[in-house]
Amino acid sequence: MSQGEIVGAAIVSHHPGLFQTEEFRIAAGDGRDSDLIAGFRRLREKIDVSGAETLVLFDTHWFTTGCHLVDAGAHYEGVFISDEMPWYLHGQKYRYDGDPVLAHICAEVASEREVVARAIDEPTLPRHYATINVVNALVRAEQVMSVGSCQTAATENYLEMGAVIGEAIKRSGRKVVLLASGALSHKFRNINAVPPHPRIYHPDNVSSDFNRESDYRAIALLEQGRHKDILRQFDQEYRRLPWEAWGAHYLQMIGALGGSDCTAKGTALSEYENAHGTGNIHIWFDVSQRDS
Repeated sequence: MSQGEIVGAAIVSHHPGLFQTEEFRIAAGDGRDSDLIAGFRRLREKIDVSGAETLVLFDTHWFTTGCHLVDAGAHYEGVFISDEMPWYLHGQKYRYDGDPVLAHICAEVASEREVVARAIDEPTLPRHYATINVVNALVRAEQVMSVGSCQTAATENYLEMGAVIGEAIKRSGRKVVLLASGALSHKFRNINAVPPHPRIYHPDNVSSDFNRESDYRAIALLEQGRHKDILRQFDQEYRRLPWEAWGAHYLQMIGALGGSDCTAKGTALSEYENAHGTGNIHIWFDVSQRDS
């Protein structure tokens, strides 16, 4: 078996507003659709070129406790409704194949490295929209392995789990794209807050000037491939904002790419946009640059 490799990586938004009707989205956008919609098409083009067989999806809604989890199911099919906002996100049909082989290799590597992690194969395991929305927006024939966000993990633990996944990919023989499904700053606006800008997606509607400016600084660093700088200040700034799921999606992704040694430069595939106060963007990373 040839050695597997990571052939692409991205931060990708999954917010429910993107899965409303086009008419609804354009009205919410004051006459123009969210650029994240076109960004999905741009991201799909990158995946096509990469030749990926499996997408590893870091799910910021699958919260786990006391253990990192990877989904080892072989196939999922059904209709999704969000218990968070059932009036808004419902009727989402999904059908996709998992990658149990890769998941079990992850568990083996974790055991070798004494990282607390398990591969879970349970057909009744609930789905979350950080996976389902991205699957429906991007997946064609690729297998998908979702990875949880352990809420008892620290920054270094996420990086360790990412490194486990990176080693497992090498052993698997797979060509893999990593998808960090979630926002940057993730502070919601109050239920009664009136957005200051009529275009709901406009950055002025992000929850605070501080969060918006922090996101802009992070995007600039990501575009320059300065992951070491992001990691150096992660606990002091980004975890405190916080990034969605304390940044578990980004940290595990970058851990798989070499952690602070990674220099992969990011390319924004969408505008930076608001979603109920949170900061959202699609960013693709050229992994061929990650060790240069």
